[in-house]
Amino acid sequence: MGIVVTETKQKTIEKEISLTGVGLHTGKDVTLTFKPAPANTGLAFKRVDLEGAPVIEADANYVTNTQRGTCLEKNGVAIQTSEHVLAALIGLDIDNVILELNASEPPIMDGSSKFFVEAIEKAGIVEQDAFREEFVVTDIVSYIDEDSGSEILVMPANQYQITTMVDFGTKVLGTQNATLNQVSDFKEEISTSRTFSFLHEIEMLLEHGLIKGGDLNNAIVYVDKPLSPETMEKLKVAFKKDAIAVKPNGILDNLTLHHPNEAARHKLLDVVGDLALVGTKIRGKVIANKPGHFINTQFAKKLSKIVKNERRNNVPNIDLNQPPLMDVTQIMSMLPHRQPFLLIDKVFELSDQHVTATKNVTMNEEFFKGHFPGAPVMPGVLIVEAMAQTGGILVLSTVPDPENYLTFFMKMDNVKFKQKVSPGDTLIFKCTLITPIRRGICHMQGYAYANGKLCAEAELMAQISKVK
Repeated sequence: MGIVVTETKQKTIEKEISLTGVGLHTGKDVTLTFKPAPANTGLAFKRVDLEGAPVIEADANYVTNTQRGTCLEKNGVAIQTSEHVLAALIGLDIDNVILELNASEPPIMDGSSKFFVEAIEKAGIVEQDAFREEFVVTDIVSYIDEDSGSEILVMPANQYQITTMVDFGTKVLGTQNATLNQVSDFKEEISTSRTFSFLHEIEMLLEHGLIKGGDLNNAIVYVDKPLSPETMEKLKVAFKKDAIAVKPNGILDNLTLHHPNEAARHKLLDVVGDLALVGTKIRGKVIANKPGHFINTQFAKKLSKIVKNERRNNVPNIDLNQPPLMDVTQIMSMLPHRQPFLLIDKVFELSDQHVTATKNVTMNEEFFKGHFPGAPVMPGVLIVEAMAQTGGILVLSTVPDPENYLTFFMKMDNVKFKQKVSPGDTLIFKCTLITPIRRGICHMQGYAYANGKLCAEAELMAQISKVK
């Protein structure tokens, strides 16, 4: 497993665009507005109908309920049925968007992602000045729900692919399969596939006061039991129809299937939307047997945890016995720092997007005299400084005369210290660009490792300035 920074740029939408409709379960009128978002924002919902307009990120850790859709909740603020709109954004390969809602549930539209896809394309899609991360799957990861017999796994592949296999155990709707071979096929192959229910589920939902926004235009209803006169009357009222009938293929009338395996394709659509909650693009093939929102989101939580650990514990694979790309003399020809404030010894990797460097920490360091007598510990601020010097190599490598520049800190965010660093440790630093270098400004994510573990991390911004 691993997190890689790709050559692909992140994407958002060009301008905002709104849709109106009703929520499937609440029956409330709602307006959904797609808004462009800065790089590295991700996908997030914003409840503009509530005080302070709270934001709920599309994060698997916020999933609270999966009974009739994927519901998110953060600090008591909820978003219901998030999967169809998230699937549209992933299906169009978008990274950053704010989804403003004036209710708790996006409009159901026709029960698919079709109208969301059309709106997003109308708004336009633009690249951003930031590189995209991908979670590259190298080993099989799986999740099994023993109660339902459902299973979902991801295995290595060259791109994001999904196959769903469903078996409903009924005559009217038996075994179906669907496959998405590449994300670019989502619009044509998957986006128009509508949500569906069985008649016995509809009866239960009606009794509990749900699907208030439902009608025969936004849900396929498969009739898996005899339709009694009493049920017929309830459905007429619920769907606001003068007459209800069952078509020869076993579905209620007024709908024609878009695909013979539309149910399996919609289940695939749900998988796309639910796995958006991982928060990182996936390079791997997902195989889902009897998927549902519960197992989808449990799997998303598992992947999210793996991604988080990989990002933080992805120690650069450096052979410290090999000659470095730059030794300390070459580093001093580029950086202005000198003893005792030169805090990196060797550079092993340098590309347009990242740099790795090392420092051997010895008891001879000046700072150990007072930090602390009898218990030497490298100050955390100096670890961050060494991280910044590593990033300085990256930004100064973009100018022909680095000896004529100085590097100045602009800001540091999300600084965290995980492990102490002591004499005898070898620090390995890795800095990766968050956004491309512009006008000498370097915005990067830095990590410091020692003894095979993450010891510090920080988001850093620095600028080089010519002095001669």
